Amino acid sequence: MKRLILALSILMTSISPAQQPTLRPALEKTYQAWREAILRQDLTSWQQVTASHRRVEVRNRIVAERKPFPAALFQLPVPPPTLDGLRFLETSQNGPTAKAAYFGKIDFGVGGAPSDNLLVLSFVNERGVWRYDRADYVNLEALPAVRRELAAGNLKYLKETPEAQPSGKVPATPIEAPTAKYIAKVYVFSPGREVKVQINKISQHRFANAKEAEIVIGGAVDGPNEVQYAIRKLPGGTGNEALSIRVYLLSQIKDVKPIKVYEYQVQQNQAPKEYATNHFNLDAATAAKLLGK
Repeated sequence: MKRLILALSILMTSISPAQQPTLRPALEKTYQAWREAILRQDLTSWQQVTASHRRVEVRNRIVAERKPFPAALFQLPVPPPTLDGLRFLETSQNGPTAKAAYFGKIDFGVGGAPSDNLLVLSFVNERGVWRYDRADYVNLEALPAVRRELAAGNLKYLKETPEAQPSGKVPATPIEAPTAKYIAKVYVFSPGREVKVQINKISQHRFANAKEAEIVIGGAVDGPNEVQYAIRKLPGGTGNEALSIRVYLLSQIKDVKPIKVYEYQVQQNQAPKEYATNHFNLDAATAAKLLGK
């Protein structure tokens, strides 16, 4: 029993600077190195400090949009924010994953006066070294009570928000997808439901209570393309909500509108088919439209 308790305490730990002073400096050093690599456009350094799965995911997204890699990696709309001037809230570790949270005026260098918001950085440990995974920026404009709590040092929001705590699971590193021949996006409208979509057995997507679109990794191919989906009701959902799953093809030619090539639609109060495998066909005529011919 004592061994079990010890193992659990090591697995999931909320860490204060006094309890584990080495974690915060290690995570901040990694983030700073990642930020500098982006600003210097240093691919070698970026590869060294970025988690393996994130490196492949970023590359796959770039080539899915037919953009050049690694050049497009450094063409960010805003620079990564500095941690200077932000209030450190906490670090938390769960096995090989960790997060560091900060509060304050997060400056993305786009002008204007930044307000107090939340920044949560995620890391994974690979062979004993912490590597940067991702950053989640939480605009607290619509959460004034949370903003007041964090300003007062109350970390209740972090403790009660699963996305703000490390999961303990390192995502699997995906395969490197080929550069897309045709750019595709999957769109899902799924109030009250979780929808998982897989396209051509390469591009995997999860939407929960969503109205959003994601780029299809690997893009679309000539001829038949496979679309698999799975639908389940989320807690709080009625099971009667309308639902849409669509796939669009996007052209790189100016003024060529996206082409809808797949749609699964469920009207309100209509029961969806929970699992299905379907196809859409990218024929020569559709390809000609995408190429502006």
